[in-house]
Amino acid sequence: MNFIRNTIALIVGLGIAGLTITLGIRVFPQWVTFDAFAPFEHWQRFLQSMQNNDAFFGFLLFISGLGTTIGGVVTAMIVKYAKVAYAILIGFIMLFLAMLDVIIFPYHPTFYKISIFLTFFPFSWIGGKIVEIIYERQKKKRISENHK
Repeated sequence: MNFIRNTIALIVGLGIAGLTITLGIRVFPQWVTFDAFAPFEHWQRFLQSMQNNDAFFGFLLFISGLGTTIGGVVTAMIVKYAKVAYAILIGFIMLFLAMLDVIIFPYHPTFYKISIFLTFFPFSWIGGKIVEIIYERQKKKRISENHK
């Protein structure tokens, strides 16, 4: 049963990370050069239109980190054990997808290619640690209330 729960947690966490990135890109109307809700359907054409826009790629790093943190938090909340490890797994999967993106589409600036390694793993770890700290505080609170 834990396998199914953990698999669902990973899928939900990745979905929330992707949704956060999509919503983040849609925040600025000048970046919306596509008709669909998500830019991923026309990603090559979209990246080509943003090729010389360093502000977009900087924001994409930020929103990817935020999405990975939120996805890591949600994943850590759903899984029963090894909360930080599963949150970090979200970061590794997102890093793998970002590396595929950089390899397949040649429109990314150099700072983005380097910075993805410094973004996904630490942000997902932070998400897992947030949940772990909250759970530990709740556990200590329950223990102190039971001893009164």
